[in-house]
Amino acid sequence: MPVVVVESPAKAKTINKYLGPDYTVLASYGHVRDLPPKDGSVNPDDGFAMTWEVAADSRKHVKAITEALKTDDHLILATDPDREGEAISWHLQEALASSLKKGKTVSRVTFNAITKDAVTEAMKNPRQVDKPLVEAYLARRALDYLVGFTLSPVLWRKLPGAKSAGRVQSVCLRLIVEREQEIEAFRAREFWTVTAVLVTPRGQEFEARLTVLGAKKLDKFDLPTAESAELAVHAVTSRPLSVTAVEAKPASRNPYAPFMTSTLQQEASRKFGMGAKQCMSAAQRLYEAGLITYMRTDGIDMAPEAVMAARAEITQRFGAAYVPDSPRMYKNKAKNAQEAHECIRPTDMSAAPEKLRLADPDQRKLYDLIWKRTIASQMSAARMERTVVDVASPDGQVVLRANGQVVLFDGFLKVYDEGRDEEGDDEGRLPQIMQGEAVEKRSVTPSQSFTQPPPRYTEATLVKRMEELGIGRPSTYASVLTTIVDREYVRKDKNRLIPEDKGRLVTAFLTNYFRKYVEYDFTADLETELDDVSAGDRDYKDVLTRFWRDFSAAIAETADLRIGEVLTKIDEFLAPHLYPLREDGSDPRICQVCGTGRLHLKTSRSGGAFIGCGNYPECRYTRPISGGEDQGGVDGKVLGEDADGNPISIRTGRFGQYVQRGEATEAQPKPDRASLPKGWSAESLTLERALELLSLPRQVGLHPEDGLPVEAAIGRFGPYVKHGSVYANLPDVEEVFSIGMNRAVEVLAQKAAGRRGGAAPAGPLKVLGTHPDGGEVQVMPGKYGPYVKWGKVNATLPKEMDPEAVTLDEALVLVAEKAGKNGAKKKAAPKKVAVKKEAGAKPVVKKAAAKTAGAKNPAARQAAAKTPAAKKAG
Repeated sequence: MPVVVVESPAKAKTINKYLGPDYTVLASYGHVRDLPPKDGSVNPDDGFAMTWEVAADSRKHVKAITEALKTDDHLILATDPDREGEAISWHLQEALASSLKKGKTVSRVTFNAITKDAVTEAMKNPRQVDKPLVEAYLARRALDYLVGFTLSPVLWRKLPGAKSAGRVQSVCLRLIVEREQEIEAFRAREFWTVTAVLVTPRGQEFEARLTVLGAKKLDKFDLPTAESAELAVHAVTSRPLSVTAVEAKPASRNPYAPFMTSTLQQEASRKFGMGAKQCMSAAQRLYEAGLITYMRTDGIDMAPEAVMAARAEITQRFGAAYVPDSPRMYKNKAKNAQEAHECIRPTDMSAAPEKLRLADPDQRKLYDLIWKRTIASQMSAARMERTVVDVASPDGQVVLRANGQVVLFDGFLKVYDEGRDEEGDDEGRLPQIMQGEAVEKRSVTPSQSFTQPPPRYTEATLVKRMEELGIGRPSTYASVLTTIVDREYVRKDKNRLIPEDKGRLVTAFLTNYFRKYVEYDFTADLETELDDVSAGDRDYKDVLTRFWRDFSAAIAETADLRIGEVLTKIDEFLAPHLYPLREDGSDPRICQVCGTGRLHLKTSRSGGAFIGCGNYPECRYTRPISGGEDQGGVDGKVLGEDADGNPISIRTGRFGQYVQRGEATEAQPKPDRASLPKGWSAESLTLERALELLSLPRQVGLHPEDGLPVEAAIGRFGPYVKHGSVYANLPDVEEVFSIGMNRAVEVLAQKAAGRRGGAAPAGPLKVLGTHPDGGEVQVMPGKYGPYVKWGKVNATLPKEMDPEAVTLDEALVLVAEKAGKNGAKKKAAPKKVAVKKEAGAKPVVKKAAAKTAGAKNPAARQAAAKTPAAKKAG
């Protein structure tokens, strides 16, 4: 009976259903081996020898496969059909080498969808593990290890606070940082447009925009001021207008290609706000359930049988008019597309989303998206009529243009239309208009606009850009994005990716000292070389040798760098963004508080960076590196003013972000400051909240016992209340601003009791009533969640049970079950109670009978029987 190994138990369950009892299907639970996270796991001096070890969590899974192979002679490796899947199969073969002795056979099978036909067909066509694919994996793994474990220590030593660098993640981070620098360097430019609401002789309204003024075509910036716009308005209002041209042109829109990994992630982000990781997790579960084809792919072609099934479904649902004369063929345009699998599509075209009724909302939304996109990709084009109408004055001095569109046949739009990253203006439908007709002016309005900076990346647009540049692969997008957020190099705000100070510093460091390795072309070319390895056209050790020769030399050049030298270099590199030109023409490097100190880059203990005055500690002026200066020299974001007219601003210092009242002066060198509590966002901070922070400590009142003040504040270890020398922590920052005297006295009393050696027990959340055997039944707060307490019995409350809504009957059942389990724990192996030995006889051991437990436990049985519900049932 062959042993089939796949990655996940969900996949194993589905495949076992298709193969039946003649196969043993087991899961490896992903990779079973990895490089130990320590120096020397890849040895460049020994032909890039790699030391692998079986992960602790994987040993039991390897053992289970080993046990199965004792009675079965054929191992079938059925992991995913990509490089990563090939690598897992290779690792399994290597880890099981001792079990695969003479007489045992190993084969590799792949299928693009987990359906009965696909799986059974794959079993008929086994092969061996693909050596070039494995070597491409080994090369990529070695490269990532060498970069991570060689470059990261350089960052730790030379750039305090930096956590790691990676071959792909550092290039991805550079994209985000450079986009932010473009935004900061952007200067908005004002321009005006003039729009008229016109009325046809039949009383129908339409809008037209001024395109010609003074017989000259208007460019975008030809109306730069309100005055010029008003003159244009007068030119339009003072002249009669009539229709001079009506042009209607047919147009069509073709459907979008079916999904591959990157486009699925982009569309899931646009339509549902799903991150790449969330999207791929839902797609993985759909694949393992046999509902969609493999979800990590660069391919957009579709199997012929799937195309025909889609066309049949379209005909059945919408009619023959919605099916084009010939099937649509799609060709991949991505740079460096890896060995192309089929597109991401439903395995059964007739399985419409409404038929499946998936319970998980992410899976339900994603399947709906995939099904609609796949069906739409084989539908007829949408046909439209686009109309352009010109309205002009008799002298030709002014011309206004209106654009409209009419959908004549919706085609694929009946099912699906792709989302957009940046919304634009949609063309509306125009009324019936005839050339030569006069039009009436209902209103003529000037409108002010400003040019906009390039938008920050979302996960969707970043993945799209990485794909265009040939950086990374389908299996890497989600993990790379997760890594740079987890490393606190980037944060997500309303789905936009914003670089943190740490991310800016790392990018500046790498760009200065390792520029080649964060170049987009270099990274893409390296991916091309790895593609060549997977195709068998290049030796993977040659790729590693060339890379390591130059990279190790670049590492060696940084050995003598001092931290101060690095900061100076980064300071100079980032100068255009750190010190933008001032409107008054003064030196942007001169501190505007003391007037003499020179501003320069500093790092904080937390690893962040900020701009500080060179006259520290005499001058304590600081500002964040990403905030710049605003008018008046107040740094960071100014929230407003207090009652005395002092500006309240958000700043960044060596210990993180804080709010400040006013500016440092000779009379008051250190103005009022308050650190932002953990979990508070500078972007959402209001003036009111900032003033609340600056007002701390807050006096709650006078203690009823001794009349001493009770204060609430936020300290180094979080929120607390204080009475004399007693400090008691509060669970929530918000409580600092709202706690009353009763609650404060209770918290302080508990802390005082703890100091005396007898920690004051927390009070019950709810008293439910009396147990049939006497004693209160209570709901208590616990370290690991609420629980039911009766005497010495503590029964954990299930997560789905609301502690405020639990009833006495429910609690008594939990107590009875817990008492039964406790009884089971008391059951022990027979004990040796006596040893009797006579001359020439063997020792005789008497055994004590163990008491039964669980359902046989008298106390448990009695407690369960005495519940009110049980009595009522009796």
